Amino acid sequence: MAGSFGAITSASAALRFQQVALDVAGSNISNASTDGYVRRRVVGESISTNVPAMWSRSDNFGGTVGVGEVRRMVDPLLDIRVRREHGSLSYLETQQTILARVEEGIGEPGDNGVYAAILDFRNAWQDLSTNPGGDAARQQVLGSAETLAQALRIQVANVAGEEADQRVHLNNVVDEVNTAAAGIAELNHNILVTEQNGTDAGTLRDQRDQLALRLAELAGAVTTVRADGQFDVTVGGEALVTGKEAGSFVVASGVTPAGDADGAPITFRIDASWGSTVLPTGAAGPGGELGGITQVLTTTLPSYRAGLDAIAADLAAAVNTQHALGYDAAGAAGGTFFSYDPLVGAASLQVAITDPALVAASSVTGAGRDGVNADALSRAGDAADAYQRLVNGFGTAVASLQRQTANQTALTGSLDDAWEQQAGVNLDEETVNMMTAQRSYEAAARLLTTLDEVLDTLINRTGLVGR
Repeated sequence: MAGSFGAITSASAALRFQQVALDVAGSNISNASTDGYVRRRVVGESISTNVPAMWSRSDNFGGTVGVGEVRRMVDPLLDIRVRREHGSLSYLETQQTILARVEEGIGEPGDNGVYAAILDFRNAWQDLSTNPGGDAARQQVLGSAETLAQALRIQVANVAGEEADQRVHLNNVVDEVNTAAAGIAELNHNILVTEQNGTDAGTLRDQRDQLALRLAELAGAVTTVRADGQFDVTVGGEALVTGKEAGSFVVASGVTPAGDADGAPITFRIDASWGSTVLPTGAAGPGGELGGITQVLTTTLPSYRAGLDAIAADLAAAVNTQHALGYDAAGAAGGTFFSYDPLVGAASLQVAITDPALVAASSVTGAGRDGVNADALSRAGDAADAYQRLVNGFGTAVASLQRQTANQTALTGSLDDAWEQQAGVNLDEETVNMMTAQRSYEAAARLLTTLDEVLDTLINRTGLVGR
């Protein structure tokens, strides 16, 4: 301590330090429920007040305190893992949500599904085989055929509607990716300038961390930290943000700006001042929500729709072939029962005849009718088994996604808990910190009062003996 006046400096510095500690505790408490807020802690540093000795030895002892930094309680490695696992969870959740909605529209097993319609169609042919001359039985065959065709068309329409919705959603996600990327680039610049000016940039860093996490959820973006603290962001291995510059993330093909399909595979491109690059597809391409939508639009839903098309094509071919081998009520050879356009798929399946008399239930011509051909038609094709395999495969894929999502949710949740313990605000801990700072402030104030009394004794009472 460099004399009594030096001690006053120490007491004053202690007052300022504890005031900052109280301010930081207050900020932590007030932001306890703010999303993305990272708690701060004041780190003090001891400042020596020693001066070169004027005599044979120095009589200066101790020092004072200063604010070394207001530290954000983050763990960079934990942040990296949190972003990665959130991206994986977003990828799975997006697919699981979409496919669960499609599965609900399929409605199997159920009384109104395609499978029930196939069984009703077969039973109608069986009933006709026992009564080949009955008009009601013939009408029942046409009615059940129309119900079956309509059920297939509705299911295809549901899948197509979901695809259209997801193409629009994909464009919206791309817009959000660009907004987040531009935000990170701007914050990189602002943080650099703010800290160069000696101002705390903790709030800006909180905002940037949130955007980096959001980019990981949207596109599986990977964030790396430069030596100067700026964030660089890549998607699919290609740079999207470099320092204060952000590229433009665009849909290169597959989806038009209006959300329509252009017939090409879905690909993405990054346009930036450092070049334009088409991103890889599949597992090496964008992840997160964008990757989940792309996977559903390019693989899962087209595969299921192709399965419905194949069932409709096989059903039409098998029924039409067998129907042509029979004879209708007038004894004429059977005509086309189902119309089907292979270029359109299951959505084009229609019952080609409307007159019950044209149903070719008999295997013989003329007046001698039998129900042999109707019986054969009840067993034509394997639409029921093929449809069951298709739905079971789809249901298995949805169930697998649900299990993966549940596992990933548990993993992400444990990392979120670890992040919360590291960076979240604990009100009990902040209360203790606040009380500690308060007591320290009181002690520093008491020190200042004591020094004032010492100086009063030294200045006003020294040399008064004998007066």
